[in-house]
Amino acid sequence: MARAKASITDLARQLGVSVSTISRALNDHPKTSDATKQRVWQLARELQYQPNHLAAGLRKGRSNLLGVMVPHIDGHFFTMVVKGIETVASKAGFNVMICQSNEDVRHEKKNIESLLSAQVEGILVSLARTTRDFRHFEKVHKQEIPLVFFDRVLDGLDVSAVVLDDREGGYRATRHLIEQGCRRIAHFGGPQHLNIYKNRRLGYEDALREAGLPLDDALIYYCDMTLEDGVAGMQYLLQLPWPPDAVFSASDFSVVGALQELKVHGLRVPQDLALSGFSNETFTSFTEPMLTTVDQHCEQMGQDAVRLFLEMRHARSPGASPRRIVLQPELLVRGSSRRTDPN
Repeated sequence: MARAKASITDLARQLGVSVSTISRALNDHPKTSDATKQRVWQLARELQYQPNHLAAGLRKGRSNLLGVMVPHIDGHFFTMVVKGIETVASKAGFNVMICQSNEDVRHEKKNIESLLSAQVEGILVSLARTTRDFRHFEKVHKQEIPLVFFDRVLDGLDVSAVVLDDREGGYRATRHLIEQGCRRIAHFGGPQHLNIYKNRRLGYEDALREAGLPLDDALIYYCDMTLEDGVAGMQYLLQLPWPPDAVFSASDFSVVGALQELKVHGLRVPQDLALSGFSNETFTSFTEPMLTTVDQHCEQMGQDAVRLFLEMRHARSPGASPRRIVLQPELLVRGSSRRTDPN
């Protein structure tokens, strides 16, 4: 049977002193005698007493907890964002409480309730793919808890956020394919109510217009951006009367599915069809050929999200205008798209 944890009350009862005396001794208060401190510390070691820092913090009006919610931590992107968050949060004296929505708005709602119950001092969120409204975040605003979104935000929502210039990223990836001689470029697009997928598509369209190439709705395949979606998307594109000569995908997961399907058909990448993804997932460096992609500076995104939370927390001004930090994308050109000699 597990031994019950000793409490500060247990220490006080055994030593015949007040709880406040025990508290002062454990915190090395200067007005508490060395003899009393020694007795308290000795008993605390014997009973394996562990202080409840959360309860102590709440008595002082602080939990020192920062809530973080991500769609998933399966890939490289969100793992590195969380690393960036923890780096800055730890230096600022915060512990990080991480939740996953698993791309399900129902889980997202439950996680918000859990984070509020834990009395977090701020919440950082990247939305689930199925989230279409803001209502379940209203309680966070009403409690005047700083709320910062990162990467995924509902389109048109005026909130504090750290995002990538996804439109510029989509433009650069598509322009690169055009520079390689591609003229019929398809696009794998994600749910358009989310900022990242809408803006990546807009960047794709910007590059086509600039080059004088037609916008063909038949070349845009909307999906949930999974590997299986990439396989299905490529199957769809290859059966068109006039198949594409390149694909810009708004996700690395779907583009690697496309690569697999092209190999099944014996098509060469990039000679027969060039590919570019988005996010710089780790696996993009291990495919054959390696996949061209757009780096999102994910660790910096996490760091900036915490800094924005700290700004909001110190400002203590609920009516302040939301602030948005926009990071610049970096195109990483690799073998899946390189048709011409860069020299």
